[in-house]
Amino acid sequence: MPIPPAVSAQQFDRIARRYVQHAAVQTEAAKRLLERLDGLRFQPRAILEVGCADGRQCQALKQRFPGARVVGLDFSPGMLNRARSGRGWWKKRYELIQGDGARLPLADGCMDLVYANLSLSWIPEPERALAELRRVLRPDGLVLVSLFGPDTLREWRGALGRHSISGIFLPDVQQLGANLVRAGFAEPVLDTDWITTLHGNAEALLDDLGGSALLPDPGARDLIEAVRQQSEPLTDASGRIRSTWEIVSASSWAPQPGQPMRSANGEEIHIPPDRIGIRRRN
Repeated sequence: MPIPPAVSAQQFDRIARRYVQHAAVQTEAAKRLLERLDGLRFQPRAILEVGCADGRQCQALKQRFPGARVVGLDFSPGMLNRARSGRGWWKKRYELIQGDGARLPLADGCMDLVYANLSLSWIPEPERALAELRRVLRPDGLVLVSLFGPDTLREWRGALGRHSISGIFLPDVQQLGANLVRAGFAEPVLDTDWITTLHGNAEALLDDLGGSALLPDPGARDLIEAVRQQSEPLTDASGRIRSTWEIVSASSWAPQPGQPMRSANGEEIHIPPDRIGIRRRN
C-alpha cells in the first residue's frame, strides 16, 4: 500500500534540513525533466511545481521563465520552510502553498505548465493526482512528470526486506502513459532513464535513502547488516557499491475544451459557456 500522506509529510519534515545533501538522484532527474522544454516555443504565464521540496526547481523554473508566476506546492511544512529561505525577501521569486497533490487547492484552468519531479511517487492516489494536474491546466497547457520506475534499487530489494520502498508508486512507462491518457491528456511522450549511483559503504547508501525519505529507519541494525552482506558482488574496483534507479518521465499537453476528464464521478466534459452554440427560432 502507498504511504499515507500524513506519514510522508512527517518523514519529509524530519529530513528537510539535510535533504539537499542526499538528493543527487532527484537533482539529476529534475535536470533531465527540464530539458524536455528545450526547443519548445512555449512561454507559460503561470507555472505550478507539485512537490517543490526545498524550492530549487522553483528557482530553476523562474530562471527559465522570468516573466511567469511560479507556485510551489508541498505537503511538508518542513520542506516549505526550506523553500522560503531561497525565494528572496523583498521581491519573492515564487509563491508557496501547502497542499495535497491529489486535491490541489487551485482553480480549474489556472496554470500553463505543471511540473512534478518524482513527487507523485508518494501520493497514495496517483491517478487522481494526474486528473488534478489536468484540471488545473489551461487548454494547450503542458505537464512534465517523472516518477521512480519498477527497477529502482533492484539490487537491494532483498536486503531492504521489510524496510523496502514498495510503499511508493513505481509505475513502468506504459502504465504512466495509460494513466495520463485516462486523465485526459493528449498523446504523452514517454521516456525511461537509468541512473547509477556509487556509495562508499552500506551506511552511506542507507544514509542517502533515509535522507531522501525512501527509508523510514535507515539506521536499523538488521538493515545495515543485510546491506553489508549483499554489497560484495555490487562493489567496484574502488570499493564503492552501486545502486540503479529507473526514472520514467512524460510530457503531455492538455487538449482543448470538450475532451473528457476523469473525476470521482466518472468522465466529465467541460465546455466554456462561450463555446456553447445557441440555436434561435424565428
